[in-house]
Amino acid sequence: MTALQGMKVLDFSRLLPGPYCTWLLADMGADVIRIENPRELKKQAKVFGWDRLTPTGRAELRQNDILSRNKKSLKLDIGNPDALALIKRLVLGADIMVEDYRPGVLASLGLDYQTLQKINPRLIYCSLTLCGHTGPYRDKPGHDPVALAISGALSRIGENADTPSFAGVPVADIVTGTHAAFGILAAAIARQRDGKGQHVDIAMSDCAMSLLVNVLSRHPDPSTIPPRGARRADMGLWRTKDNKFIVTTDMEPRYWHRFCEAVGKPEFTELQHDVQSWPRIRTELQIIFSERTRDEWLDLLTAAQTQFCAVHDVAEALTDEHNLARGMVVPVQSDTGRDLQQIGSPVKLTRTPARVRNLAPVPGQDRDEILFAAGLGAKDIKALAAAGAFGEDL
Repeated sequence: MTALQGMKVLDFSRLLPGPYCTWLLADMGADVIRIENPRELKKQAKVFGWDRLTPTGRAELRQNDILSRNKKSLKLDIGNPDALALIKRLVLGADIMVEDYRPGVLASLGLDYQTLQKINPRLIYCSLTLCGHTGPYRDKPGHDPVALAISGALSRIGENADTPSFAGVPVADIVTGTHAAFGILAAAIARQRDGKGQHVDIAMSDCAMSLLVNVLSRHPDPSTIPPRGARRADMGLWRTKDNKFIVTTDMEPRYWHRFCEAVGKPEFTELQHDVQSWPRIRTELQIIFSERTRDEWLDLLTAAQTQFCAVHDVAEALTDEHNLARGMVVPVQSDTGRDLQQIGSPVKLTRTPARVRNLAPVPGQDRDEILFAAGLGAKDIKALAAAGAFGEDL
């Protein structure tokens, strides 16, 4: 038994927030069917050079796709009238639909919430867009950094006091996908009361603003927010002798006291909140950290019981004993026998845990299984293929 077993999801999403959302649902047991547009697939293949791969190479590449695992794939040209009729038939049996097209695109095809909820009043229809389906920016195009910029969060990223920085990881994408999954489950609980679905409108710019909750809680007057790079002395990133890094977060007084003793600077203890002393303290600490290797510092700070960690690169994170123990690194084997490492589910349930049921399918791989389950026969599928509903093979 899995937590979301029996929940049926139609996934029209293409960009990172949507697939991340449905990945969370799929890992928890939801039956997620990816509706993949052949035109989008062809465009993506040309952009990344995948059109030059053999079918086997493309299948192997697809199985590397963590966000497509535990899902099924149906390839449909959503602009084809026969495909549109089929989609509406699938909507009848769906609990949830997830899409990430710009506002108005699916409405022009008759696949908007207002139309589909008449077919299935229980449908929970989740839209993920840059700026949502309302407001002056609803039609604005853009990706992760644009959402961070609109929200104000980008202005807080980076240590350079003169210029903001890119985060280096898709912060807005991931936080949006997570909020979308939460919104869908909230709507599902509401549906248990009255049997009605609803539109879940998730904007990347909205979700990115949630990153400011701590800053604004402490500084309700934005003019008092410390400038970027005005970092405390009791936390930092320190370069070690072997050109690696340690991060420390000894903000609580007892930990700061231990830290100061460990680095041989007990006199810093009373200066923890002396803002004027922070630049000098940080300068001296960087010199001190440069005198030992990272491993030497790890041993010393472990003995002192302070708050610290080595700054892992990706390869180190994949072999870290804690990440392995928590199931965040999942060994899997591809259809061709290749050993792969994938990220595990970040949500831990003790009774109905997430698990990897299958790796990512190639586009359209599950067509017959999906359509037979929807009540179609072999002749129906052949007719749809002849009508071009499934598009051209890549």
